[in-house]
Amino acid sequence: MTEFTPLRHLPQANVFRKGDVFVLFGELFGRGYVNGLIDEARKAGMTIVGVTVGRRDDTGALRALTAEELAEAEEKLGGRIINVPLMAGFDMDAPEGEQNPTEMLSGITLKGWQEEKLDWAAVERCREAGVRRFTSSAAAVMAEVDKLVPEGANVFFAHTMAGGIPKIKAFLAIANRIYKGRGERFMSSRALLDSDLGKLILMNFDEVTANTLKYLIDASAPIRERVTRAGGEVRYTAYGYHGTEILIGGEYQWQTYTNYTQGYAKMRLESIAQAAWVQGVPATVFNCPEIRTNSSDIFVGVELSLFPLLSALKKEGGGAWADEQWRICESLLGEGESLQSLLDTIERYNNDATSAHFRNFAAWPMDNTPELADVMIGTSEAITGLHKDKKALITDHLSHLVLEGAGPLMFHGASEKIGPVLWLNHDIIARQLNALHK
Repeated sequence: MTEFTPLRHLPQANVFRKGDVFVLFGELFGRGYVNGLIDEARKAGMTIVGVTVGRRDDTGALRALTAEELAEAEEKLGGRIINVPLMAGFDMDAPEGEQNPTEMLSGITLKGWQEEKLDWAAVERCREAGVRRFTSSAAAVMAEVDKLVPEGANVFFAHTMAGGIPKIKAFLAIANRIYKGRGERFMSSRALLDSDLGKLILMNFDEVTANTLKYLIDASAPIRERVTRAGGEVRYTAYGYHGTEILIGGEYQWQTYTNYTQGYAKMRLESIAQAAWVQGVPATVFNCPEIRTNSSDIFVGVELSLFPLLSALKKEGGGAWADEQWRICESLLGEGESLQSLLDTIERYNNDATSAHFRNFAAWPMDNTPELADVMIGTSEAITGLHKDKKALITDHLSHLVLEGAGPLMFHGASEKIGPVLWLNHDIIARQLNALHK
């Protein structure tokens, strides 16, 4: 278990400037944390270089982007993309003539999935095939990146790879019950983790979310050695999640979304950064607050911890700009609904005995329970129902603010070389936002 190491000061250091290179190790698809980091790199005048996970053809084979897809991806990134497929994970990999893990599980049903058994020796062969494919491609990508790094330039590698759920038809129904179900539709997250399906998913999460940071560090070693030999600087960052301190009862307290199945892989990610740091490689995992993204929306209730950020903005010296954020958020509520009343509901939720039971840092990530699902999902649905428009939620606005605050904290925090694992809690996010909007 990683020691809780929150970032408590606003980092000011910056080793990056015009002509340096920012490498995004993960494809940019939509709203997400890395947008704030890219904004900082662009402000510094850095050259932006990205990668692609590639695409699957009709047979499931991995391919590079077409000219049209590449042009669209480069426009979205605002930089050049190395067009070598870097799809992480092994759920679609297998030795010649063997089934891949997705095929092995293609016949599972909502009724019998817990009894399905896997041939773990065959799964391991698939994992090894996936790792060979990925590390070979990563070496090819870094050879191309090396050509784009001028002599005397510094390099910032931003790791953003996460996920790893195999595309198995029945899993969506299973996930809906685990992350959205209550009452008769509730399903235990422990039932998933104890099944062969769950064990496979955890293995694939490790490969996608965590091990890819190690593969990046290894593949970029020639670049790192060349840059540092010439007196330059190299940094690696990655996006973690391990709960967040938010205001509860007027004090910052650590809390978490439950059940966060990827938590095991996020802890492995932390250990990879810690091992790199010991070897003199400045890699930092920034454990970021909960936000709403395209991928987090399956986790109903993950957004509840966003609301106390409004109180943090005021507590951390917010003035007219912080007041304006309150006004913006209140304007999204239906007629007669009060933002303060909503925040009071969140306060009651956080102080509920069921919710408080899960504020156990040492036991993270804990399994879900029917009682927690009732309280968390019920509160989430009730608060969503207070809005004028379910497509324009307060949590969308607050997510954008968290991204804006996290970007400079990560960019300058990486420059400062503070440590291998740092938590960005609501206090420092609020202080950063208030500083940006003085």
